[in-house]
Amino acid sequence: MNVRQTAADVVVVDYGLGNLRSVTRGLERAGASVTLSEDPADFDAADGIVLPGVGAFSEGMDNAGPFRDALVEQAEAGKPLFGICLGMQMLLTTSEEADHAGQGDAEGLDLVPGKNVRFSRDQTVPHMGWNELHVERDHPLVEGVDGEHAYFVHSYYAVPDDEESVVATTDYGVDFASIVANEAGNVFGTQFHPEKSGETGLRILRNYVDYCVDQR
Repeated sequence: MNVRQTAADVVVVDYGLGNLRSVTRGLERAGASVTLSEDPADFDAADGIVLPGVGAFSEGMDNAGPFRDALVEQAEAGKPLFGICLGMQMLLTTSEEADHAGQGDAEGLDLVPGKNVRFSRDQTVPHMGWNELHVERDHPLVEGVDGEHAYFVHSYYAVPDDEESVVATTDYGVDFASIVANEAGNVFGTQFHPEKSGETGLRILRNYVDYCVDQR
């Protein structure tokens, strides 16, 4: 197994949702020393924070409630925050994926202004399987991955308010944002699962670890 020397201390947020084992293994292969944490106090000493996620948006935000203020505080202080799949969607302002129809939009972290919307009825959902990444602008996370394929499982996708927040797109009947980032560049997310995306995903995780080291 190809394992790099540890380069960064990364906290993976354990809020009850997410592929914690596979995310941890992927980050360790990428050179990170990983701490699974249920305590926001652990964020201070970390070089970076990873917010994984699998499941419904409302449940994710409910579970992550105790972490909300700390995540926003760390992000605004410039610490690298990486959201994966549902974790990426939670970085946005709102989502159509409320608990019940007619309930209204569910509120996210609002670190990347925008909204999560459902694929149209013309498309098979969830969008599941391998699909291509088209890099739209420079960002440390996407070095060396333009035109590569990643593994997706999702029914909603991000629509950022600012086009500059779109780092990469993927075509699934509509060109949707598959990687987003905030204006400062330290908060970003992938709609796909890098920990399930083979060498492409490992490259992205290595890019993240390297970015965490650069931002110390």
